[in-house]
Amino acid sequence: MGRLEGRSTVVTGAASGIGRASAVLFASQGARVVCFDRAEAVEETAAMIKRAGGGAVALRGDAGDEGDVKRAIDGAVAAFGGLDAVFANAGVSGGWTPMEEVDAAFWMDILRINLIGPFLAIKHASAVMRAAGKGSIVCTASVAGLRSGAGGIPYSASKAGVISLVQTSANVLYGTGVRVNAICPGLIETGMTAPIYAAARERGTDDRIGQLNPLRRGGEPGEIANAALFLASDESSYVNGQAIVVDGGLSSSHPVGSRRA
Repeated sequence: MGRLEGRSTVVTGAASGIGRASAVLFASQGARVVCFDRAEAVEETAAMIKRAGGGAVALRGDAGDEGDVKRAIDGAVAAFGGLDAVFANAGVSGGWTPMEEVDAAFWMDILRINLIGPFLAIKHASAVMRAAGKGSIVCTASVAGLRSGAGGIPYSASKAGVISLVQTSANVLYGTGVRVNAICPGLIETGMTAPIYAAARERGTDDRIGQLNPLRRGGEPGEIANAALFLASDESSYVNGQAIVVDGGLSSSHPVGSRRA
């Protein structure tokens, strides 16, 4: 028996990186997965799952659009007969745009996807889960939401908001049996961080990637997927309202690299 055997799940941002790794892992553990993303490559994620003998549906949509998020939740119920777990993983980084160049529209787009998106997942997933008296909702936050130094201002603020969102939502859902938690990844090699890795490799300094954490390396999407699997499964049945950090130990200290004046 897989750790999610027979469960109905939704993974957003499933076209690549952490989302794809999580969708494939969930399916390998017996879950049926709605793979949701605005990128066309989400179809390939679902195809990968089907080729391996799993159950998957691909849906294209915007994780920050309420109608699209509700369609993903309703799609899981329609296709698989219920909803047991949601991984609200979709996000954008916004890069390291200097503060003086960041305008309100830029902020709004980052917040819409990174913070409003998880809220919408919680809102619509919990409505289904409350009726069943159980369910797990997992959101992707970041170590950038814990303290400065791991992302630009809008990104970091949005991820700090996700941490607060899961804490407050877990308490709003008091007594329902629905759990809400977050994962705070450190530096993970994904499409979002590809420019960092590419620049390091071009300079010949890729051996220094992740040097500020005690493991002295960056992480892989599968390492975050493993944490998501734990939180989505019954193994974490007493974990609620938490932000689980998976960063190689980076946030256990206060390492500081060079800062520009």
